[in-house]
Amino acid sequence: MFLPVTGHHGDEGPEAGGSRGLKAAGLILAGTLVLGAGAAGWAYWHLSDNITGVDIDGALGDDRPPKPVTTPAPSASAPPREALNILVLGSDSRSGKENRRLGGGDSSGARSDTAMVVHLDAGRTTATVVSIPRDTLVTRPSCPRPSGGSTRVARLAMFNSAYEVGGPVCAVKTVEAMTNVRMDHYLEIDFSGFARLVDALGGVTVTTEEDITDEDSHLRLKAGTHHLDGTQALAFARTRHGVGDGSDLGRIGLQQQLVKALLEQIAAQDLLTDPAELYRVADTVTAGLTADTGLDSLAELTRLGQSLKGLSASGVRTVMMPVVRAPSDPNRVVAQEPQARKLWESLR
Repeated sequence: MFLPVTGHHGDEGPEAGGSRGLKAAGLILAGTLVLGAGAAGWAYWHLSDNITGVDIDGALGDDRPPKPVTTPAPSASAPPREALNILVLGSDSRSGKENRRLGGGDSSGARSDTAMVVHLDAGRTTATVVSIPRDTLVTRPSCPRPSGGSTRVARLAMFNSAYEVGGPVCAVKTVEAMTNVRMDHYLEIDFSGFARLVDALGGVTVTTEEDITDEDSHLRLKAGTHHLDGTQALAFARTRHGVGDGSDLGRIGLQQQLVKALLEQIAAQDLLTDPAELYRVADTVTAGLTADTGLDSLAELTRLGQSLKGLSASGVRTVMMPVVRAPSDPNRVVAQEPQARKLWESLR
């Protein structure tokens, strides 16, 4: 549910483990591809079939921000590259028994519980990860509905309502409308997928500086270091009322810590030496994954992972979209201008 991580207020370079985690992610994908190319062709097919694909380009057409300029290839044997912007969402879907149990509700609807824009430069040596608070008030554009027709334009709408009314397509269109930045790809993981991923990795260790008690997420932790299982890690990522000022901004800080800890956990495991364990983790990851049609196969995900091998921790910048309290509602935020506009301009 929470893939690349965002910082809180301003830049914050990840720990060295972030670099190892990024490289490990690429190795996992590459290893999975090798597994499928050999005797275990069925496994490759099964893992690819796990991924849910959505045709965002086909749904949105040409009425979108322009694509980044392509950079010439560094050598005759290498293909030219362009910068990539990937919208990564964590969905609070209650569909399915496991999601309902983890989400604490019985609704069939879903919203984007977490949203991040991951910008990869053309050389894949630097990255900027921007978190968008879900409580941000935005103008939600008219979006095509999966069942036909379109939604109406909505002003002062909660950002995470875009996914609720129009799914991934509307989430992408809303982000592009508010940023004027083209989203080249889309990735999403739901409650149960995230919890299963943490369990498949053997849990995750986090340290809290204060006691956390949140009746909504059912999380109770004393200040100190804790090893969390999947259900606890999901609660940690969803906690907002038990930390800071109780807003979504405080929750983003917990999510930052959690994803960094997950990267450390991935880096610490030598999955490529254990094909059975590699398959188990890959099966868990892909089972909870939704991607655009440009990333909805293992081959495409592998190519992306392999392209990140030159990305080091010092090349990653993590920020949160600059926001201020909304004049119309103290419990909501709006983009802080001109800071937000300048941030998005830097990603085009």
